[in-house]
Parts: sequence; structure tokens; C-alpha cells
Amino acid sequence: MRAKWIQPWGGLVTAMRTLTVLPWPGRDADSPAAALPWFPLVGAIIGSIVYLVIMLLGTRLLWADGGAALALIVAVVITGGLHLDGLADSVDGWRGGRTRERRLEIMKDSRIGALGALALVLVLLLQFVALSRLGYSPLGTWIILPYVLARLAQVQLAVSLPYARAAGGTAEHFVTDARNGHFLAALLLAAALCGAIAGRAGLGALLLSLAATQLLRRWLRLVFGGVTGDLLGGASVALETAWLFLLAFGAPYVTLLRYF
Repeated sequence: MRAKWIQPWGGLVTAMRTLTVLPWPGRDADSPAAALPWFPLVGAIIGSIVYLVIMLLGTRLLWADGGAALALIVAVVITGGLHLDGLADSVDGWRGGRTRERRLEIMKDSRIGALGALALVLVLLLQFVALSRLGYSPLGTWIILPYVLARLAQVQLAVSLPYARAAGGTAEHFVTDARNGHFLAALLLAAALCGAIAGRAGLGALLLSLAATQLLRRWLRLVFGGVTGDLLGGASVALETAWLFLLAFGAPYVTLLRYF
């Protein structure tokens, strides 16, 4: 009998339906964790859509700000704002509670606090600035990299951390049923994507992202005792934003190096 975690099409279906609101035909996998190996590919799909918007308005029509704004809106729409909600809840819990239990309790509140709202504003501002600059950059498809790396980070955290709550939550089985094989499959897929997108630079970014995620894993274990769906989403947004900003910052220098 085929192992539950090896469900190629069903895993992709569940991954698409979990990370996006895009319609996708087929039956979900028996185990939600079977979707984890496909997370980097879903990130590449999201990033490709953002790239197309940026290239259309930013490069072809020479309106980088408009392209960045529209790309942000499109990204929020196709992901359902799921990870942004997780970021706001994570920040509220982190800053509002003195114990792990209290932090997790705050995160369950459907209301967004002042710090959570501020985090959303700052993240969207940073992403807008980064995408706006990348609209004039010749790096092109490199825009997809942050979306791939952020989704791989979710798999890395899900596999390496326990579920922080006693029970319940939409991400419980993604975490409790996660296995090293899920991460290995996701890592190989992410490596192929990063190599195809940016060559050796993409593979270097992958290594840096793995190291950064490992540091984040230690912090999540210390502060929250593990991970939840909100924390996975929040971590994804944080890393995605950091990579977009770093890419935008380094774009002129990378472009200059091409002439030597």
C-alpha cells in the first residue's frame, strides 16, 4: 500500500487549496501533511503571478508603483490574506503575553490588536517599496524566489517543531503528521526551482534561507513552545518580506556584476 505521505496529485490539490483560493481540480490528500512537499511549487505559482503583474506594469508600461500596488493586491487576493492574518495574530500574541499559554490564548482572539495592525502596515509598506524597485530591475524572474523560499520555510518549521497547542487548529495535522520525508521532498523541489530561477545565486539564497529559518525555529520554540497555523503564516510573511527587500536592495549591485 502506498504510504500516506506519498500522494502526488492529492498533495498538490491540498497544497493549492490550503495556500491559495485558486480553483484546483481533484481530491484532497488523505493526510494534510502530504501537501507539504508541494509548498515550494505553490509559492512559485504565487510568485509567478506577482512577477507577471510587475513585469506588465513596471517594465512594459513603466509604472513601477502601480505594478507594485496591483501585485500586492493580487497576492493578497489569491492567498486569501491567510498568512497576513497569521502575522497579525502572532505579533499580538508575542507582545501581549508573558507566558506561552497567554500568548497562544491571545492568538486565538479573532480581533486584531494595535501591534498586529502596525505589523501589517509595515510589512505591506516594505513589500510595496521592494516590488516597486524591482519593477525597474532586469532581474526579472528572481522576484519569484522569495515566495518559494517562504513556503519552504513553512515546511521546515512544521517538520522540526511540535504543535504548540494541546489540540485543535487548522494546522494541527500539518504539523503533527509532518515527517522528514516531506521536508526532503520540498527541499529538492525548492532547490530545482531556485536553480532554474537564479542559478547559483538561487541555490545560495536557498542555503541562507535554511539557516535563517533554523534561527527562527529556535526562537519560536523558546517563545511559543512550538508552532501553530498562525505562526507558520506569520513566519512565511516575515521571510517573504525580508527576501523581497533584500532582493530589491541588492538588485543594482547584482546587475552591475553582470558587466564584469
